[in-house]
Amino acid sequence: MRVAVDAMGGDYGPGIVVKGAVSASREYQIEVLLVGDESLIHRELEGLDCSKAQIEVIEASESIGMSEGLLSFRKKGKSSIRVGTQLVKEKKADAFVSNGNTGAVVYISKKVLGAIEGVERPALALLVPSLNGSTLLTDVGANANCKPHHLEQFALMGRIFMESVMGLERPRIALMSIGEEGGKGNDLTRDVYERLAASPLNFIGNIEGRDIYSGKADVIVSDGFTGNIALKTSEGVLDSVARMARIEIMKNIFAKIGFLLMKRHLKKLFRRVDYSEYGGAHLLGINGVCIIGHGRSNPVAVKNAIRLAKDYVTNQVQEKIHTEVLRTAKDFRGAEV
Repeated sequence: MRVAVDAMGGDYGPGIVVKGAVSASREYQIEVLLVGDESLIHRELEGLDCSKAQIEVIEASESIGMSEGLLSFRKKGKSSIRVGTQLVKEKKADAFVSNGNTGAVVYISKKVLGAIEGVERPALALLVPSLNGSTLLTDVGANANCKPHHLEQFALMGRIFMESVMGLERPRIALMSIGEEGGKGNDLTRDVYERLAASPLNFIGNIEGRDIYSGKADVIVSDGFTGNIALKTSEGVLDSVARMARIEIMKNIFAKIGFLLMKRHLKKLFRRVDYSEYGGAHLLGINGVCIIGHGRSNPVAVKNAIRLAKDYVTNQVQEKIHTEVLRTAKDFRGAEV
C-alpha cells in the first residue's frame, strides 16, 4: 500500500508532517510518498530514525499556503496538493493525505479525481466519539455556502458511510440547527428539514450543538460553515477545560493526590476526545481516498491521518460508497429538484 502525503501542508511546516509520516510508515508497514520540496523534506529526514520506514520523496516545486485562494489553486499546477492527488489518479498511490488548505484540497481533488456520478459537492465527513459509539459529522468545512439539495446529498452519503463502513442499519440522521423544533433555524435549515422529513432516510429531526457527542444521532448534517465552527468550538472547549483543570489541581495537595489516583483514567478520557486521535476527515463523494487533517496537526495527528487512509483502503470504503451512491443515483437526482 502506498499513501501520498502533502509534506508542505499544515501550520507548522514539513518537520511535523515528515516526523508523523515516518512513524506511520514504520508502525503500519506501508510506503509513504512525501510530496513537496525535496531539499526541505530530505533535511527533515536526516534528523530522524528512518530504519524500517518505507519513504519515497516526490518533488513538488510549489505549495499552497493556508490563506491562499482560488487563483492560487488554479495557477499552481505543480503544488504538493495537485501532485499528490495526481498520484492517486494515476494509481501510483492508494490514498492522499493533507493537513493543508482545506479549500485547495477540496477544489483540486474534485478537479483531478472527479466527483462520483450524482454527487454535486463532495463533503468532509468526520467520525467523532459519542457516549455510545461514534457519530459522523458532515459537512465540517468543505462547503461554506450550500443549497438545500446539497445537504440532502450529505445526509445520503452519511447514511451510506455508516451502513457500509460502520455496519449500522438505518442510521439515525439529524440536522444541526439552533433548536429541536422543525420551525427553528434559518431558511436553509427549515427547507432541509422539510426535505429530509419527506425522504426515505431515518430522519429524527433537528439537533443542537450541545448534542454532537451525546449519541442521539449517528449522522449529523450541516453546511460546512456551521459544521466547522461547531467542531472547532468543541475542540477549544475541551482544550480550555483541560488547561483549567491542570491549574486547579496544582493549587491543592488533596487535588494533586486525587489526580494521581485518577491519572490513568483521565488520560484515557482525554485521549478519546483529543482531535489528534481522529486522524482527519474523509472527503466523501470523490473518485479516490482523500483525508484532510487539522492545520494544527502534531506528529501523532499526522500518523493517525495516514492510519485512517490505510484503513479506508484496506476496508474498501471508497468502493462501497461508490457502489451505493451509484445504486441510489436516482435519489441524488431527485434531491436537486
